[in-house]
Amino acid sequence: MSVALRPAVRDISPAIPMAILAVGLLALIAIFFPESQAAVRVWIDSTAYGHCFLVVPIAVYLIWERRGAITGMRPRAAPAALLLGIPLAVMWLAAERLGIMEGRQLAALGFVELLFLVVLGWELYWALLGPLVYLVFLVPFGAFITPALQSFTAQFIDLGLSALGISHYVSDLVIEISAGTFFVAEACAGLRFLIASIAFGVFYALLNYQSMGRRTFFIALSIVVPIVANGLRALGIVLLGHILGSAEAAAADHIIYGWVFFSIVMLLLVVAGMPLREPPAQPRMARPGTRDAVTGYPWAAAVVLLIAAVGPAIAIGFDRNESAPSFARPFRLAAPDGCELAQDAPSGDQAKATFTCGARQWAFTAQLLPARSTGRALTEVRSRLTGSLGAEDATVVPLRNAPPAAGRWQVLVAREPESITATATWIHGAPAPGGLQQRLMQARDSVAGNTIPPMFIAISTKPSQALSEAALEATLLQLNSILAAQGSLDDLVAQTVSASR
Repeated sequence: MSVALRPAVRDISPAIPMAILAVGLLALIAIFFPESQAAVRVWIDSTAYGHCFLVVPIAVYLIWERRGAITGMRPRAAPAALLLGIPLAVMWLAAERLGIMEGRQLAALGFVELLFLVVLGWELYWALLGPLVYLVFLVPFGAFITPALQSFTAQFIDLGLSALGISHYVSDLVIEISAGTFFVAEACAGLRFLIASIAFGVFYALLNYQSMGRRTFFIALSIVVPIVANGLRALGIVLLGHILGSAEAAAADHIIYGWVFFSIVMLLLVVAGMPLREPPAQPRMARPGTRDAVTGYPWAAAVVLLIAAVGPAIAIGFDRNESAPSFARPFRLAAPDGCELAQDAPSGDQAKATFTCGARQWAFTAQLLPARSTGRALTEVRSRLTGSLGAEDATVVPLRNAPPAAGRWQVLVAREPESITATATWIHGAPAPGGLQQRLMQARDSVAGNTIPPMFIAISTKPSQALSEAALEATLLQLNSILAAQGSLDDLVAQTVSASR
């Protein structure tokens, strides 16, 4: 008589894989603490991402909803999935050197997903795929599409006014009608509505639909509908200004009643999706006389943590020998006609001055950054000097009619509180190209080394009250006169950073 031999599988308590997951998640939070801290800070400071606080409770609820579908399944460790950690580590390091925090956060979240996959195994992970992937909404991403949303909204208003026969003029993001001028600011782009709508749409689809087709259809609706609805909302504001004869009266509190409009749109979206609802999945029935084995490999979870720590360790090695730059000579400025200049001696890596032009004061700050700093350091300096993250309603536009050889300036006009800040960056002593090209330059310098420190300059003023369009134009002309008085600012910066090596 022959006996079939089967390898013995040790059956362990399901509590052990759960304990491994809990310890592993705490360890990943510790490894990626800067990413976690930056995400929470954005959730608190930005109204576009306040819903992120609900992501984990929603994911837990979705897992609870699937308790019947996973009945009979047991965790089976999948150590082969550890190979997925290699591209995740490369992704994190590339994002860190490029100064892209969202990329770092997505890579960190990827390690969270990998930990679940390694510990739970393919079958159980696949059954919980929806709730686990929903955790992607913990990452406050999407700000990069704001310019595209602004452009779409401006074009939507243009088409709407043309269809209604209302005389108007459109220049980029500026819409002029007889009642006044409207500007499609970042707050008008609808990003906060779009991000919240997508998060809600995915939750609703996972909760009410089982087929991939219906889920995809509803999620697509949750993307398209808020974009079009925001265009209608912006068009309605312009039409209200046309009826009232005042652009400023129509635009007052547009964010507040924008949320009211958004709530109505979400309600209509839910009503539209209700006829497509499907019954929940039936519980998985285990075959009589069988029991799935529970296997656990604590070492596999430990390897996930080791791979996750590789990128931060390499980054620390790159930054270990970086020294703080300092001004070796004064940053010599000049006052334009009608303005007075009060300039402080440089203090370490920062030089400050104040231009007093009549009743208005402009604060000038030149900040040196470490020569091997990444784009993230520049982003942190920009946020600190402009306070843009905390602004409820901010618009960033290029500075028009800037004098030659004055760098590449952008102006941030913020509301609540009111402020106007012009900023420019120099890399290698020359005006920075901006965008991905600039980040690639800094990433290369951070790895290969460089001796010329980047410089970031901010010139800001804080009006006591909101400025009309005419007053804003006059303020920007005053800013141009300050820049023109410096002569070749590019040469001045190049000389200063060369002496700072």
